[in-house]
Amino acid sequence: MRIRTTTAAIAAVLAFAAVGCSSDSDNADDSKAGTTKSSAPEASSPSSPSSSADDSGAAKDTSLPAEPTGAERDAVLAAVRDVNANLTHDEDKAIDAARNQCAALDGGAADTDHTAAQRFSYDGITLTDDDGSHINIGLRKTLCPAS
Repeated sequence: MRIRTTTAAIAAVLAFAAVGCSSDSDNADDSKAGTTKSSAPEASSPSSPSSSADDSGAAKDTSLPAEPTGAERDAVLAAVRDVNANLTHDEDKAIDAARNQCAALDGGAADTDHTAAQRFSYDGITLTDDDGSHINIGLRKTLCPAS
């Protein structure tokens, strides 16, 4: 009986933690808006990807830049590599993170340097907000120039 109770308690804590983590970079109003925006941007303004101003995950797909190829892909990977060469061991993961970060930059997300640092901290690599700032600068020069 204790195992079931303990397992249920752990599952509840993990579920609560997962919900709490999904809106760390947004304030409470943005995280609520992000859950309702998942279908609204497509219907309201398909030509305006920045109308889905949120990096909570619910609206990422509508504002992602096209996946870069050729020289553009090489430039994006070089910009990420300049911050930390280990980030490009998995090039597809680095490109996906870059595309998602562009959505945050173009969507008006708060504290984009911290968001970039979190988004690119994977495979045992932990970045600082300063590293995130450098990633954002590189992305603005390559994949997602400011409009």
